[in-house]
Amino acid sequence: MASVYRKKSGIYYISVMFQNNRITKSLGTRSYKTVRQIVSKVEQEIFSELIDGRKPIRELLTFSNLVKRYLESNDHDWSLNTRTRYRYLLNNYINSGFPKNPSTKAMTIRVLNGCNNWGFKNGLTDKKEKLNGGSNWENRSRVYNELELNLLFNELRDQDFNSFVKFAYFTGARSGEIRRLKPENIADGYLDITGKTGRRMVKITTQAANVLSNQDPLWSYSRDFVSHKFKKECRRLGIKNARFHDLRRTFGYNLIKQGMSIYKVSKLLGHSSVRTTEQHYAPLMTTEIEDFVL
Repeated sequence: MASVYRKKSGIYYISVMFQNNRITKSLGTRSYKTVRQIVSKVEQEIFSELIDGRKPIRELLTFSNLVKRYLESNDHDWSLNTRTRYRYLLNNYINSGFPKNPSTKAMTIRVLNGCNNWGFKNGLTDKKEKLNGGSNWENRSRVYNELELNLLFNELRDQDFNSFVKFAYFTGARSGEIRRLKPENIADGYLDITGKTGRRMVKITTQAANVLSNQDPLWSYSRDFVSHKFKKECRRLGIKNARFHDLRRTFGYNLIKQGMSIYKVSKLLGHSSVRTTEQHYAPLMTTEIEDFVL
C-alpha cells in the first residue's frame, strides 16, 4: 500500500513498503490534481522495477530533474523565446498540472512529449511515453469589432498599457515580441526582433510610429501581467471573451477584409508559411463571402 505526502518544498512524494523496506520517490509536482492522475502508475512502476530487478529505485530520474536537464541542455536549436516558452509550460505543469485552456493544454502535451522523448534518447528514462491530445488545440476565431477597438484605444486607464495595446494592434506583433523590445531593435521603419519562428522584421506603420514617438521608455511587462491586466480591463469595459492575442488576429483579419493579399498578411504576421495564415483565417473569411447563384 502506497502513501503520498508533501515536503516543505511543496513537492509530493510517494512512499511504499517492500520486503520490510520503505521506498520513497519524488512525484515531481506541487499539484495534488496531477498526483491523483499519476500516483497509481508510479506505484506500479516502482513495484515492477523492484520485483523484476531491472533498475534500483535510487537510479530513477525524477520528472522535475528530467525537466531541469532538458531545459538546460545545449542539444536543442531553440531561440530564446522558445526556451522561455517551454520553461513556462513545463514549470506550470509541475506546479499546477494541465491548464484549462485547450490550446495551452495541447501545447503543454507536445512539450511534455518532446521532453520525455529526449530523456529516453539520452538514457535518462527507461520508457518512451507519448501523451495523447497534442493536436487538440482550440481553433479560436475571436476578433474585435470597431466599437471594441475604440474602447480599447480610448478607455484604458493606464496610458503606458494603452500604448502597448495600440502598438500590438498596429503592428500585429506578438506580446512576447514587444515586451522584450529595446531601442536597438528599432531602425528604418522596422523592428528587428526574435519571435516565435526566429528572427523576423516587423513593419512599423505610421500609426505604430506615432505610438512609439510618445512612448519613452519602452515597455517591460511580464507575460502574466499583460494577460491578466488586459482581461481585467476588458471586463471593466464590458468586452467579453477577450484575450490579448485576439488583437493580432484582428490585425490580420482587417487587412484581409481591406483587400490585402494573404501572402502579404502572412509576411506581416511572421508566419512560417502562407498555409499557416490560411488555416488561421479561412474560417473567419467564410462569413465575408458575398451571396452567389449557381
